[in-house]
Amino acid sequence: MSLTSGIQCPRTPLRRFLDRELSAGATPLRKNYRARHHGDRLLLPGPGVGTEAGTVGTAIDYRLRLAFIAAKPVDPVALAGIALIGTDVDSYDSDARRRMRAVGDELTDRLTETVLGLELDNRDLPMDRDQDEEEDLARLLLAAAWYQVNYRSPIGFAYTPLAVTAREDPGALTLERLLQLPHRDMVADVVAQLHQAADGPLQALRDRSRPEDCTPGPTFSTRRLTADADLTVDGVLIDFKSTRATGTLRQAEAWQLAGYLLLDAEDRYRIDTVGLYLTRSATFATWPVEEYLELLGACRRDLTVFRSAFTELIEGCTSDDVPWKSEEVDRVRRLLERLAPVAAPGHCKVCTQPCPDSGRRTREFCSPWCRARAQVLKRRGLLPGGPVPLFPAPRKERLDLPGDAEIVSLTAQIRS
Repeated sequence: MSLTSGIQCPRTPLRRFLDRELSAGATPLRKNYRARHHGDRLLLPGPGVGTEAGTVGTAIDYRLRLAFIAAKPVDPVALAGIALIGTDVDSYDSDARRRMRAVGDELTDRLTETVLGLELDNRDLPMDRDQDEEEDLARLLLAAAWYQVNYRSPIGFAYTPLAVTAREDPGALTLERLLQLPHRDMVADVVAQLHQAADGPLQALRDRSRPEDCTPGPTFSTRRLTADADLTVDGVLIDFKSTRATGTLRQAEAWQLAGYLLLDAEDRYRIDTVGLYLTRSATFATWPVEEYLELLGACRRDLTVFRSAFTELIEGCTSDDVPWKSEEVDRVRRLLERLAPVAAPGHCKVCTQPCPDSGRRTREFCSPWCRARAQVLKRRGLLPGGPVPLFPAPRKERLDLPGDAEIVSLTAQIRS
């Protein structure tokens, strides 16, 4: 399980913790983002991309990382996917698996040689290279993205063009054959997004940084929750998004950035700014950490305190999964109650920040926004005095339904 999956479901302990702590919701941040968005340069994928939009997204994400730091020419997730292919040699498609593993090793060598040869993180060179070089590199990255699927979703990997081709004729699968599999629209899409980035605000960040200031795919020191961000650049945490819906900011994306920030409990990456780069519109929106927490209405503005509470949550339960058993539900409820932020006298009941001095009587809320949010949070069980937090009831035993003969008999009895 992971940070992403824990955020997607509104009934996980992780999601309920963040929904309560980030009291303003995503609306203020979304409005702030829209003011920065530039929708006049939207790149749309060609028809040949089809269902492979996720593969293209993975490829452009890693190509942009390589422009900042090329210390890891091959994504570690792709390497893990290649290694996993060789662990089940007794299966019915063992020949195909052996061939995919061998071709994956060749891909690793070719990609490493190409990335290092092009000096992609050399600041004396532009972010992008010649068209032919970029197209060749895009094919390598798209192929590596298919191997990543094997690590993240082995079931999904079986339907990738790589796996399908290998099963059809294992002996015909070579590295050159693999590099022919990505549709030309997929290749063109990756290259077009890169060229747009080279002429946009991401280039300015690259120019003022050094490779040693960057960390590709930063991970976090916890075994209870897996998460890997895209890139940090001298204290700036960046998440790349290749979505076509660039005009809005989803709550899941806002919560994901907050999750990365909180997971860095040891302050390893010294994050002082968080941001999103939208690869299809070249929109680069960043927020200093203090502003980001304020826009989300964070109840704990002291990042050290906030991280401590978050760490206690993920260490105290399976935070990314919905509790089902009654004893687990009770334990998680007690943990969330213990970690609940407390508003001191004279502080807002919603965001726990100091209320302005009215000069007459003590105010309960610091702003009209928090007053309106109070009703929403109460209904969701996320505010003191509201309903009990909602968790699914334990699974009920499956009932044995009557057979046809029993139904006929019961019907006859009712009619009589």
